[in-house]
Amino acid sequence: DVQLVESGGGSVQAGGSLRLSCAFDAYTPANVRMAWFRQDPGKEREGVACINRDGSADYAESVTGRFTISKDNAKNTLYLQMTSLKPEDTAMYYCAAGSLRFCNLARHLYHYFGQGTQVTVS
Repeated sequence: DVQLVESGGGSVQAGGSLRLSCAFDAYTPANVRMAWFRQDPGKEREGVACINRDGSADYAESVTGRFTISKDNAKNTLYLQMTSLKPEDTAMYYCAAGSLRFCNLARHLYHYFGQGTQVTVS
C-alpha cells in the first residue's frame, strides 16, 4: 500500500493562493505516478493535475495556468500550488497514486487516495 497524507487546505478569498502538500511513503515504486483530484459533494471526483518522473505534468483545463504540481523526492512530498483561486475551486482535494507508465487524470487508474484536505474559496 501507498500511504498518502495531505495538508495545507483552508479558506481563502477569491484571487488568493494556497499550497497543498502530500507526504508519501519513502519507498514508493518507480512505476507509481502521483496526482491531485478534487471532489465537491454530490459530484464526481475529478483529476486536477498529475506529474511524471521527468517532472512533466498534465492539468485539467479548468486549472491550467493557475495551478502547478511539483514533487520533491528528497522530502517525499507532492505539492499543488494554487493561485488566482476561484469560488468554483472549492472542494475536498485528494492526493492520489497509481501504477501508471505516464500520468493520467482518469480517476479509475488511481488506487490509493489520501484522506483529503478542504479548500474553500469565497
